[in-house]
Amino acid sequence: MEYLDFEQPIKELEDQLQKCQLIGDKSAVDVTDTCAKITERLVDLKKDIYSNLTAWQRVQVSRHPSRPYTLDYINALTKGSFLELHGDRTVKDDKAMIGGLGKIGDQSFMFIGQQKGYNTKTRQYRNFGMANPEGYRKALRLMKSAEKFDVPVVCFVDTPGAYPGLEAEERGQGEAIARNILEMSRLKVPIIVVIIGEGASGGALGIGVGDRVFMLENTWYSVISPESCSSILWRSWEYKEQAAEALKLTAKDMRRHKLIDAIVKEPLGGAHTDRNAMFETVRKTICNTFIELKYKPANELVQERMEKFFAMGVYNE
Repeated sequence: MEYLDFEQPIKELEDQLQKCQLIGDKSAVDVTDTCAKITERLVDLKKDIYSNLTAWQRVQVSRHPSRPYTLDYINALTKGSFLELHGDRTVKDDKAMIGGLGKIGDQSFMFIGQQKGYNTKTRQYRNFGMANPEGYRKALRLMKSAEKFDVPVVCFVDTPGAYPGLEAEERGQGEAIARNILEMSRLKVPIIVVIIGEGASGGALGIGVGDRVFMLENTWYSVISPESCSSILWRSWEYKEQAAEALKLTAKDMRRHKLIDAIVKEPLGGAHTDRNAMFETVRKTICNTFIELKYKPANELVQERMEKFFAMGVYNE
């Protein structure tokens, strides 16, 4: 298991626990009490560290290489019923944006989300989770299909941003994201959005308009990443921690400013420490939210969604 820099005290205790258990297995010495004390100290240490994470540390947890990605959630929730759909019917199939039909229990959902890779090869294949315009157009095509067949939409957001390359701009990156925001705001089926990792810039907003928007506890949602913000303001990445604090990008900040609806609690230590528990929590969140939304008439659903987003921010006319 990989450890982040602030998790080194946890690593040391876990190494001690492993050695203690090894001694007990290989000798007649009773180490039960010692192991129990180390375990107790380990739990207390984790609670202390994870209840006092800085904004930058939460950004680090959201990027943990062992953290579950969109396909992990979809496969766990649908239990093999997921049928991936491809292509935007114009340019090509964007591997950074995935989508398709799947069932949670007896209820069908249209799942859409950005997918990152697990190693160098798959990261390149998935373009590091940065979608091109055709990815957002594929997502919109699937949403419109869901609307046609009265299927609710679930979006998993996990992207460092939309792909900023010249070719993406030539094919209309900004227009594709803006079109998605417009169309999602008036889609006549329930939309549930869950930010499971990084939620950066227009790349997140392109699939981020929903009746209910949730953030996992150790995720972030912002107009720009801390590193990019630091490089613009200070001409260096060295101030990324200060930038993270200034951006107010954590789930608590987003909830306090009423930009999301709720925070989904993660297992102690992050979603990657107990994937099954995280999958079950997300499943319950989606199912309970759908029960809340499914009986609302389409016009009421759209009206409430629009009013929610119109109410965000402060402005003068």
